[in-house]
Amino acid sequence: MKEYKMRRGEYLEERIPDMEASVEDYFGPITDTEEFKGSDLYVVGEPDNPVFEKIVVGAVEYSGKKDKLAVEFHERDPTELGPDELEAAADAVDAKNDFLLEATGRDAKARRDSLKRSVEDDPDHDVA
Repeated sequence: MKEYKMRRGEYLEERIPDMEASVEDYFGPITDTEEFKGSDLYVVGEPDNPVFEKIVVGAVEYSGKKDKLAVEFHERDPTELGPDELEAAADAVDAKNDFLLEATGRDAKARRDSLKRSVEDDPDHDVA
Protein backbone atom coordinates (compact mmCIF):
# COMPACT_ATOMS: atom_id res chain seq x y z
CA MET A 1 0.00 0.00 0.00
CA LYS A 2 1.43 3.37 -0.99
CA GLU A 3 0.56 6.56 0.82
CA TYR A 4 0.68 9.94 -0.89
CA LYS A 5 0.92 13.39 0.64
CA MET A 6 -0.87 16.43 -0.71
CA ARG A 7 0.96 19.54 -1.81
CA ARG A 8 1.83 21.98 0.94
CA GLY A 9 -1.25 23.88 2.11
CA GLU A 10 -3.67 21.50 0.37
CA TYR A 11 -5.93 18.89 1.89
CA LEU A 12 -7.29 15.67 0.40
CA GLU A 13 -10.89 16.44 1.35
CA GLU A 14 -10.62 19.77 -0.51
CA ARG A 15 -9.10 18.20 -3.63
CA ILE A 16 -11.56 15.27 -3.71
CA PRO A 17 -14.65 16.13 -1.67
CA ASP A 18 -16.47 12.92 -2.68
CA MET A 19 -13.86 10.14 -2.66
CA GLU A 20 -16.42 7.40 -3.33
CA ALA A 21 -17.75 9.09 -6.51
CA SER A 22 -14.24 9.88 -7.76
CA VAL A 23 -13.06 6.30 -7.27
CA GLU A 24 -16.09 4.98 -9.16
CA ASP A 25 -15.58 7.51 -11.99
CA TYR A 26 -11.95 6.53 -12.48
CA PHE A 27 -11.98 2.79 -11.78
CA GLY A 28 -15.48 1.29 -11.57
CA PRO A 29 -18.05 0.33 -8.93
CA ILE A 30 -16.98 -0.09 -5.32
CA THR A 31 -17.59 -3.64 -4.14
CA ASP A 32 -16.29 -3.60 -0.57
CA THR A 33 -14.29 -1.73 2.05
CA GLU A 34 -11.00 -2.71 3.68
CA GLU A 35 -9.45 -1.43 6.91
CA PHE A 36 -5.99 0.12 6.76
CA LYS A 37 -4.37 1.91 9.72
CA GLY A 38 -7.78 2.48 11.30
CA SER A 39 -9.40 3.95 8.19
CA ASP A 40 -11.88 2.30 5.82
CA LEU A 41 -10.69 2.26 2.23
CA TYR A 42 -12.77 1.53 -0.86
CA VAL A 43 -12.23 -1.69 -2.78
CA VAL A 44 -12.98 -1.93 -6.49
CA GLY A 45 -13.14 -5.72 -6.89
CA GLU A 46 -13.84 -5.72 -10.62
CA PRO A 47 -12.31 -2.58 -12.13
CA ASP A 48 -13.54 -1.29 -15.50
CA ASN A 49 -10.05 -1.59 -17.00
CA PRO A 50 -9.05 -5.27 -17.55
CA VAL A 51 -5.41 -4.52 -16.64
CA PHE A 52 -6.45 -4.09 -12.99
CA GLU A 53 -7.46 -7.09 -10.87
CA LYS A 54 -8.40 -5.04 -7.82
CA ILE A 55 -7.91 -1.51 -6.50
CA VAL A 56 -7.91 -0.39 -2.87
CA VAL A 57 -8.04 3.37 -2.30
CA GLY A 58 -9.10 5.96 0.25
CA ALA A 59 -8.11 8.54 2.82
CA VAL A 60 -6.01 7.53 5.81
CA GLU A 61 -6.63 9.80 8.77
CA TYR A 62 -3.85 10.72 11.17
CA SER A 63 -4.57 12.63 14.37
CA GLY A 64 -2.76 15.96 14.37
CA LYS A 65 -1.56 15.52 10.78
CA LYS A 66 -3.05 15.88 7.32
CA ASP A 67 -4.83 12.90 5.81
CA LYS A 68 -2.92 10.93 3.21
CA LEU A 69 -4.18 9.10 0.16
CA ALA A 70 -3.60 5.34 0.38
CA VAL A 71 -3.69 3.36 -2.86
CA GLU A 72 -2.89 -0.19 -3.86
CA PHE A 73 -3.26 -1.21 -7.49
CA HIS A 74 -3.34 -4.96 -8.13
CA GLU A 75 -2.50 -5.45 -11.79
CA ARG A 76 -2.65 -8.57 -13.92
CA ASP A 77 0.53 -10.10 -15.25
CA PRO A 78 1.18 -8.53 -18.69
CA THR A 79 2.00 -11.96 -20.14
CA GLU A 80 -1.61 -13.03 -19.39
CA LEU A 81 -3.15 -10.14 -21.31
CA GLY A 82 -4.58 -10.55 -24.80
CA PRO A 83 -4.04 -7.99 -27.59
CA ASP A 84 -7.19 -6.00 -26.74
CA GLU A 85 -6.29 -5.94 -23.07
CA LEU A 86 -2.76 -4.76 -23.85
CA GLU A 87 -4.29 -1.75 -25.60
CA ALA A 88 -6.09 -0.99 -22.33
CA ALA A 89 -2.72 -0.79 -20.53
CA ALA A 90 -2.12 2.79 -21.67
CA ASP A 91 -5.59 3.74 -20.42
CA ALA A 92 -4.81 2.09 -17.08
CA VAL A 93 -1.63 4.15 -16.68
CA ASP A 94 -3.54 7.32 -17.61
CA ALA A 95 -6.32 6.53 -15.12
CA LYS A 96 -3.79 5.97 -12.31
CA ASN A 97 -1.83 9.14 -13.08
CA ASP A 98 -4.92 11.31 -13.60
CA PHE A 99 -6.47 10.13 -10.34
CA LEU A 100 -3.25 10.65 -8.35
CA LEU A 101 -2.76 14.11 -9.91
CA GLU A 102 -6.33 15.13 -9.02
CA ALA A 103 -6.00 13.78 -5.47
CA THR A 104 -2.51 15.01 -4.60
CA GLY A 105 -1.90 17.93 -6.95
CA ARG A 106 1.42 16.31 -7.86
CA ASP A 107 2.37 14.86 -11.22
CA ALA A 108 4.27 11.58 -11.57
CA LYS A 109 7.69 13.27 -11.42
CA ALA A 110 6.81 15.21 -8.27
CA ARG A 111 5.45 12.04 -6.62
CA ARG A 112 8.67 10.14 -7.45
CA ASP A 113 10.83 12.98 -6.10
CA SER A 114 8.77 13.10 -2.89
CA LEU A 115 9.07 9.34 -2.48
CA LYS A 116 12.86 9.53 -2.93
CA ARG A 117 13.11 12.26 -0.27
CA SER A 118 11.01 10.27 2.21
CA VAL A 119 13.26 7.23 1.73
CA GLU A 120 16.41 9.35 2.13
CA ASP A 121 15.00 10.95 5.31
CA ASP A 122 14.04 7.59 6.83
CA PRO A 123 16.70 6.65 9.44
CA ASP A 124 15.48 3.02 9.49
CA HIS A 125 16.05 2.61 5.72
CA ASP A 126 19.29 0.75 5.06
CA VAL A 127 21.20 1.57 1.91
CA ALA A 128 23.38 -1.32 0.81
